[in-house]
Amino acid sequence: MAETTLEPRLISETVNLLATRVDRRFPQSGLSKVAAQLSEIAARAGATSEWIARPITSLRLLVGGLILLIVVGLGLTLSALEAPAGRLRLSEFIQVLEAGINDVVLIVAAVFFLASLETRIKRNRALRSIHELRAIAHVIDMHQLTKDPEWILNREADTGAGPSRPMTPFELSRYLDYCSEMLSMTGKIAALYIQRFDDTVALQAVNEVESVATGLSGKIWQKLMILYALRGTEQENRG
Repeated sequence: MAETTLEPRLISETVNLLATRVDRRFPQSGLSKVAAQLSEIAARAGATSEWIARPITSLRLLVGGLILLIVVGLGLTLSALEAPAGRLRLSEFIQVLEAGINDVVLIVAAVFFLASLETRIKRNRALRSIHELRAIAHVIDMHQLTKDPEWILNREADTGAGPSRPMTPFELSRYLDYCSEMLSMTGKIAALYIQRFDDTVALQAVNEVESVATGLSGKIWQKLMILYALRGTEQENRG
């Protein structure tokens, strides 16, 4: 049977290798620092996803005890009630019915709150981690934002007001490739948090991160296609 789950250890090793490649190609660069940060997040993601997948036994026991206490209290209250001596008038019956419905609604709400407490705790932790990945995806995009392939191959167009971009065409292609790989791994790390946590809110957050990473990666590949086309044209002109 084929393996259909993401392995946190392998993802962490892949991100570590990617961070090493970035640092060796562009040492002490901003992108290298972001890659190192992504590597740290990947290392934590495995432990966090394992924690989210495990039941919180102490919380479940506490919640179970409180729910049992509510049920027992409700049963004792009902057993202590005495039937009215005479017939109830309609207005009195409506008052009793309304009070009973209100009590039932409050009890059901309390039980639901307690029963969903574990899910909400895990959801909050997952969302914090996913938000961190969403932020780092935009940081990666900021690093590739000024890497214009047309400028690299046409340096005489420099106005002197733009950022320093002392890259060769080959270095630029590697830089953009690294950004694309980092965005791809960002989506993979995000998927770890919902792999064994069936929660609609967390799933939606992960889908948003993956959509952002895919969209940003698409912009990078457009730059790469332009770069390859310009390099081909330049080589033809030189030939």
